[in-house]
Formats: sequence, C-alpha cells, structure tokens
Amino acid sequence: MLDAAAAATADRPQVERRRRLTPAALAVTNQKVRGAYSPIVIAGAVRLADFILLSLIGVALYFCYVSRLAGFHWEYVAAIFAMAATAVICFQAADIYEVQVFRGNLLQMARMVSSWAFVFLLFIGASFIVKLGSEISRLWLSTFFFAGLAALIAERVFLRAMVRGWARQGRLDRRTIVVGADQSGEQLVQALKTQDDSDIDVLGVFDDRNDDRALDTCAGSPKLGKVDDIVEFARRTRVDLVLFALPISAETRILEMLKKLWVLPVDIRLSAHTNKLRFRPRSYSYLGEVPTLDVFEAPITDWDLVMKWLFDHVVGALVLLVALPVMGLIALAIKLDSSGPVLFRQKRFGFNNERIDVFKFRSLYHHQADPTASKVVTKDDPRVTRVGRFIRKTSLDELPQLFNVVFKSNLSLVGPRPHAVQGKLQSRLFDEAVDGYFARHRVKPGITGWAQINGWRGEVDTDEKIQKRVEFDLNYIENWSVLFDLFILLKTPLALMMKNENAY
Repeated sequence: MLDAAAAATADRPQVERRRRLTPAALAVTNQKVRGAYSPIVIAGAVRLADFILLSLIGVALYFCYVSRLAGFHWEYVAAIFAMAATAVICFQAADIYEVQVFRGNLLQMARMVSSWAFVFLLFIGASFIVKLGSEISRLWLSTFFFAGLAALIAERVFLRAMVRGWARQGRLDRRTIVVGADQSGEQLVQALKTQDDSDIDVLGVFDDRNDDRALDTCAGSPKLGKVDDIVEFARRTRVDLVLFALPISAETRILEMLKKLWVLPVDIRLSAHTNKLRFRPRSYSYLGEVPTLDVFEAPITDWDLVMKWLFDHVVGALVLLVALPVMGLIALAIKLDSSGPVLFRQKRFGFNNERIDVFKFRSLYHHQADPTASKVVTKDDPRVTRVGRFIRKTSLDELPQLFNVVFKSNLSLVGPRPHAVQGKLQSRLFDEAVDGYFARHRVKPGITGWAQINGWRGEVDTDEKIQKRVEFDLNYIENWSVLFDLFILLKTPLALMMKNENAY
C-alpha cells in the first residue's frame, strides 16, 4: 500500500509554491491593470512626429507651388528640414515635450505658437544676412507657417485626448509600494500624494513590524503585508517602483530587504526626505519634490525596450522565413518516426516569473511526454525518439520557439533560457539551489543566450552547471545591448556545433 501511495504521489502534478497574501494585498492584485507606457518613449515619438509632420507639409507646399514655377532647388528642401529640426529643438527648450504638458491645453499651445513663430523669425533673419530674402517665395513661407501651425495644433489636440485616455487607464502611473509603515512612511506617502500632477500611484505599504511603531494605514494607504510578501505581490500585479521609507542608518535592515527584492524587474529607491545626511544635489533623483537615492533600476526599459522589441520581431521574422523549409522537414521526420503530434507545449518561466507555454518539436515518445519537465532527460534516455535524439543534440527542437518570439511576444531571440517551472537539480528546485535565481527573470527569456554559447546548456546535474547559467544570465542582463544580442545570435550556430556535449 505504501508503494502504491508513493507511486500515486509521484504521478500527481506538483503544486507550485505560492505565498499567501493578505486580504488587502489580494484586493489590489485582483484589480485589472493595463501595461504601462513609457513617458520617455512617448515624448520621443512626439518629437519624431513633429519633425516628420512639419517636413512633409513644407515639402508638399514646395512641390505644389514653388517648384512648378521656378523648378526644383535642393536648397529649399534642405531649408525645410532645417526648419523642422530647429522647431523640435525650440519646442524642447520651451519644455513642451513632457507628458504632464501634453495633458494640458493652453500652456502648451502658447509655448508652441511662440516657438514656431521664433523659428520663422530666425529663418527670415538668416535669409536676410546671406542675401537670399528676395529669392524666397513669400506666399510659400506664409502658407508654410499657418499650415504648419494648424497641423501642430490639431496634432496636440489629438495627443491631449490620447494622453488623458492613457492616464484614466493607469498606463502613465508609476505603481509604487512603500516599505516602512511608521511615521516616516506616513510622511513620505503624504508628500507623494499632495504633489500636483504626480504620476505616482501609491498602492500601499509593507512592514515586518507588528509593534506600536507599525501603522495600519499611512496617509490613507493600507498596510498590505510583510516585506517577504512583496515578491509574490509584484508577481501578481504591476509594480513599477519600490520606495524605502527607512533611514539610511538602518543599513542592516535595508540590505536584508534588498537581498530579497533585487530579483524583481522594478526600480528600487531609498527615500531621502527625512535623512539628516546631505549628499551633493546630483546624487539625488526626484519624485516631484521628494528626493530619493537610486539603488536598483529595472533593466531594459524605455527606448532599450523598443529596440529589443524591434530586433526580436524584425530579425525573428526573417529567421523564421529562412527556417521554415528546415522546420517542414523536421516535422515530416518526427511524424514518420513515431506516432503523436509534431509539436508540444511546455510550461516555462517567462518575464517576472510569468508562466508561459513554449513550443518545441516533440522529441520524446508521445505516451512518455513530460509537460512539466519534472524528470530531466539524461544520456541514452529511453524516452527520446531516434529523430528526437538528433534534434535535441543540435537544438533544432527549439526552432518552433520562433513562433513565441514573432507571434506571441513572450520570448526574445536572445535572453536567459526559459527553464521549466519544475526544473530541478537532483531533488531541489533551481531557486532553492541558487541564491538570486529568479533575478534572471527580470528580462524576457530567449531562444539562445550568453550562457548557452559559452557551453552551459543541456542536462543540469551539478551545482556548478546551474550556478554558471545564472551567473552568465545575470552578466547578460547587466551588459545588454542590441549589438550584444546580435553577437550572441551570430555565434549561436557555431556554439551549438562546438559545445554540445551536455545536450541529450
């Protein structure tokens, strides 16, 4: 009977460990939250839109009127692009490329009109100095001014509606949690909430203390739990910023907490609003008027995130097109070799520990499939088919993950490999075997990675193998660039041929 019970326990799907949250925390995590939009990217996109809009209007008016009468002169086109670029620079100097300004109307319109008028005065003055004033069409110039101004105003009205809609949806808010539910924490929350036009949305506070110093609410924000709950809380809902309200003198407590929280893909800052120590002004970053000290920054954000998304989807689509014939042959070989579907899906860890379905070519016999990867494939494993042995050795079984990259966007071409949620080193889960293991999930996982091209792939049967993977993954995250991704991608085929001794 004991053997039967043990067998039944082994066959039963393992329940993933989840930390129990307080009712107050669950109330927050159960709210529907949309993804955040980067104010930096929005402002950059508006700058680009302004330049393109003004350039198109100027060039269109030139070809419709001036070139038809006097022929084409490249100096006109160069002047149009120069005026559009100067306008963007003047708008920047007038501080109208701020999301908070986009929400308003009168202020940004007044600044924009004056800046656009300044650009034309500058152009007229430059034309007079170089004695070209008589050669410039006054009708074209005046039409360009009024048409450009009308287009800019229409663009800003449309942008204002969009930004206000995003603000109502919470896409522009920085969802913040505060560590420290005492008087210092209450002062910090109060300071954040009383600021005008602040994008900080304080979700609540966390504190380990249960004595008289710990408050149930801080300036109306509820206590959501203990510091150990923060990681689980941030896995279930969007958190953008963790803000410590503890004094710098509490160094030991802060370091203990940071050791738990640095695995999250969030900004972590230390509030300096009550500290008696004073640093140089450049040492601080500000949340409105609240000074803070940066501790950790979320990796790959703003324009870096846009560049990585473009790299994944453009390069990924090209690689997929090239790989389709090979994938067709592999699918046919799998179908002829053994019964069962060609593809299978497996649960893996994605960004911020999200559970994702990863596509792979089936390499095991269908009746011995292991969707949770609870049993590691070893050398000469009888579950592996003849075709499966070849495609696993060459990593061709990973090719269907291009569908994850291009169509589902839950994988990158390059990044830490997505391990199975029940991946183990002997009897220990990977996060139990390596400190800071989940820090590798601060970015989206990838089909190939820095660890893989350095030989750390295949079976994980020693502490060194999993520790080295995590070490290389963290090194990749800290040193990411598009060129680094391209280097890893180009080196992957050679690495697969030269370093495949651990792939079974």
